Amino acid sequence: MPPLLSLLVRNPDFRRLFVAELVVFGSDWFVMVPLLVLLPELTGSGTWGAFVLAADTGITALVLPYAGTIADRLDRRRVMITANVACLGVLLLLLLVRGPGTAWLAIAVVGGMAVAKGFYSPAASAALPNVVRPEDLGLATTLAGSAWGTMAVLGASLGGILSATLSPYACFWIAAVAVAGAAVLATRIRGPLQAPRDADEPAAQAFAAIGEALRYIARRPTVLALVTVKSAVGLGNGVLTVFPLLAAVYGAGPVGAGLLFALRGLGAVVGPFALRPVLTRRALLLPGLALSMSAYGLAYLGVSVLTWFPLVLVLVFLAHFAAGSNWTMSNYALQTEVPDRLRGRVFATDLMVATLAVSLSQLAVATVVDTLDERVILAGCGAVTLVYAVGWWLATRRLSLTSAPAVS
Repeated sequence: MPPLLSLLVRNPDFRRLFVAELVVFGSDWFVMVPLLVLLPELTGSGTWGAFVLAADTGITALVLPYAGTIADRLDRRRVMITANVACLGVLLLLLLVRGPGTAWLAIAVVGGMAVAKGFYSPAASAALPNVVRPEDLGLATTLAGSAWGTMAVLGASLGGILSATLSPYACFWIAAVAVAGAAVLATRIRGPLQAPRDADEPAAQAFAAIGEALRYIARRPTVLALVTVKSAVGLGNGVLTVFPLLAAVYGAGPVGAGLLFALRGLGAVVGPFALRPVLTRRALLLPGLALSMSAYGLAYLGVSVLTWFPLVLVLVFLAHFAAGSNWTMSNYALQTEVPDRLRGRVFATDLMVATLAVSLSQLAVATVVDTLDERVILAGCGAVTLVYAVGWWLATRRLSLTSAPAVS
């Protein structure tokens, strides 16, 4: 039996955690792709789509420091269930977005969902080492890292197709059912999702706990490097805003937009699996991270000068092959470097930095999306990522991850 399938079969708690993440990420795409197509149709402007993307990432970033503390202090299973129930409560309000006067409601709903995701993600990421054996962690991290990309392929492509053939509102109903299913799956995880805490350990206040995690990161250059590495791709993430507009330029419509998002997801799935051997060769992790960032930037510079849509799809795939590899390699390194009592907060900080970078990129694109050519925006995002990658490599080239991992 293949190792990936074996892990899922013999470890029911990991299987439930993994499938719950698949469902959560899938519901995201059944919201975002239809909205990014619907809002320009309702308002005649691409700016609303950019604001929706910025709200999704920016608001998540704002709640992550506190959410990470919650993931380290409270039962992670309950945090995940509560987050899914709250997400369901606001998602159905998207059914009221019917004209230009209600476009603002889409931003509010996506913001509410972002708060829920902000609590869900650190709890799920921090829980992973507690549901698998240490020797399975690399494989489990790779598989968990593929969850987002897998559902980006399925959710984005199906979201685009169903939005075109049925309606965006049908997609919103599907997303609601998916979120409810994720909550049910989380209730069936039986084992503990965090290590036992010392009874004498004081329950630090939220801000003191956040400060403890930030000091931990600041005093460890390798951890600091890992926490800042995702920002390269994040700062180039404004390209997503122009996906629907780019598809329209090529006459591909909602299906083309869905394909762009789907190829983005496919790259994010294939990349971590293709480069999984790097996880066992720790000396290659930091150089691999620098190379993956650079490849993302170069790929979008290439997209900006192409005129043939099928080749655009190929380069989008390659860009996110590199981005998915970057995400999984840095997550694995953090899983092995950070002790369990701090892991939720460190992962929350990691995700906060990445999502702030994404939000800044999308807000920047929002200010120019109606005035600049789509290709200029693509070239600018690619160049920003490439410059960041070079700077990060220069700053971290003397660091090393050659020591054996020590998960505690």
